[in-house]
Parts: sequence; C-alpha cells; structure tokens
Amino acid sequence: MDRIIIVHWNKSTGPEPILQYPPEQKFPSNDLFLKIWALHELDKESSMIEFIPEVEEEQFISIIQKFEGEIYFIIIVYNRRDKIKEIVIDHPDILAIVSKNLIELINTNKITRAISEAFHTIRNYTKLEKEENLLNFFRDRIKFTILKILQDGVISKDRLNNILRQDYGFSTINIDLLLLSFIRENLIVKMSVPGSRECYFLVKDLSSIRIPPQKFPEVYVENKEILNEYNDKIVKFYANYDCISEIEDKTLIGFLMDKEVHTLLQKLRDNSVSVSTCLDILSNKEDLFNELLNKKIIYEARGTVSLFSDIRFIKFTPYYIIKKLSKRYRSQEISLNEYLTHLKLLTTQYEKQSSILDYEIM
Repeated sequence: MDRIIIVHWNKSTGPEPILQYPPEQKFPSNDLFLKIWALHELDKESSMIEFIPEVEEEQFISIIQKFEGEIYFIIIVYNRRDKIKEIVIDHPDILAIVSKNLIELINTNKITRAISEAFHTIRNYTKLEKEENLLNFFRDRIKFTILKILQDGVISKDRLNNILRQDYGFSTINIDLLLLSFIRENLIVKMSVPGSRECYFLVKDLSSIRIPPQKFPEVYVENKEILNEYNDKIVKFYANYDCISEIEDKTLIGFLMDKEVHTLLQKLRDNSVSVSTCLDILSNKEDLFNELLNKKIIYEARGTVSLFSDIRFIKFTPYYIIKKLSKRYRSQEISLNEYLTHLKLLTTQYEKQSSILDYEIM
C-alpha cells in the first residue's frame, strides 16, 4: 500500500484533493480523479470501486462518503503486487470504517493524525504476520490499556473514551480505528443493548503460553544419550508446569516482545543452531542467553542450542469476567441489560464447546 488520498467533490469545479498520507508525493492528476468519479457514477449501488489502469503499476480503491451535505472519496493507492485485495475480500468492513472515521474528522485538527493512523491500520492488515499482529496488542500502549479495561467486562464506547482520556491521558485517539484489530481477531463483540448505545464485550482474551517443541531436534536424534536426557527434562518440566501463574505474571509476553528473542524462537522452531549463532541472533547478550537457559526457553548440549519451550499466543474465553460482572452489577456500575448480555455471550460459548477446555493456541 502506497498512500491514502482524501478528495472532495466540488459540484461546480470537480475534484479537489485535500490531504494525503504520506504527504511527500504530488497528488495524482485531475484526469485520474475524474476517471474514478466516473466509475462511482456508473455504479451508484456500490460505495467502493476499483480502478486498475492497464499499464501503470499503481492501482486504486475508492470509497465514496457523504458528510454534512458534501461528497468525498477516500482513495487507497497500492501496487499491483500488494495484498490489499485480500483485505477487501476477507475484511470488507475495514475500509468502510476507516473512510467513515476520516470524513467525520475532515474539518477538525485531528485529521492529520487520523489519516496517518488509517494508513498504518490498513497497511498492517496486509504486512504483518499473524504473530506480529497479536504482539501489537501488547507492544502498543493504547491497545494494551484497552485490553486491560475490557478485561473488567462490558463497557460503552463513551465510557471507554472517557477513561482513556481522563485516566490515561490519551487525548487524541480514534476509538473505532483502534478497536478494528480487536474485532478482526474476534476478541470483542460490538453491539447496542436497551438503554446502552454501542457497547463492547470481551469474548476472547489473549495471552501467551509455553508449549513443548513440535519435533525433536535432528541433531539429538543421532545421539540417544542426549536425546533421552533432553526428552526426560521436558517431560519432568511440563509435568509440574503452572501455566496459570505464567499467564498472570506476563513474563512470557516480555520474551515475545523482545525482537531478538522472537527471532531466535522463530529460528529454533525449524532447527537447532550453534551457541555462536544463537549469541549472534541475541546481539551477543550473554546475560539474555543465560536467562533463556535458566527460564527453560532454550536448551544447550555440546555446543548446540535447541528449543525447550516454544512461546505461543493463546486465545481463551474469559469466564473469569462473570465474577467481575456480578460485582459491577451489584455496585450499579453496569445495567441489568449490559450484565445479562455479556453473561449470555460467555455462557453461549460454554454451551457450544465440545470439551471443558476452551482455548486456541495461535
């Protein structure tokens, strides 16, 4: 994805480009805008159209929006090799939500930041791998704060905005854009209930967990003594593993957020490496290397480093919220309708599951 352009349609003079991000390049020609406008005119049933020139590498998606009696179109410029079409097919709501939010801020001082956020939101949908997207819930301070707030149970959009601004100092945020990733990962449900407009309900929580390696290191298979020792230590460790404590103290998340450790984990999932290669990946941080050994993340034998515990994200139904909901309802923090709706969303998942374990390792 190359850029986003906001264009106003002047009924007298035609297209008027207003703003683009990144801002460095010149606006495309008026001829291009007129061709895009013509496609909108030909297909008035659709708010979104594609314009694909025959020769050029650049391609365009345009979303038309009406606001306060004026007509705008938001143009996504992308290269024909980009995967943006996957977004259109798999997540058709994202472009509509992004464009609607941009136009609502068009005459405010928030529009410059909003178009930057919109650009990165859409680009990240195409650029990041699954694990990287999940990491952003913990790397991004605002998203992490929102996740903590949602872990207390149902909250209205207005109250969430107020808490983020007043309690945490996030004064210029676009809540709809921020929550797109929560909706995309099926962590929350957005709905209105009688007496409460636009509420958010956490239906899946996100954390990290250890899992044993998926295969024995090839280098150990040839040496039964090392393989047996490695296998025995893994069995002994996981027989006494307290996953609840590690989920609660967030230690594993800290390792995942360390780019060097994350790179090492990805490498070790495929094969073992030498100690020197391992240290190279960790930028020669011997203290970090020793910590990973002590924490049983990696295993070293005869100069070879292997994976002892993989660290993966886990999605699970947050049944713990039920107790919090009861307490909040008794203290009149939430209405009966809010309480019952969130309770139903959680218990319905329990009724549908085929076993007592309700989680998904990502």
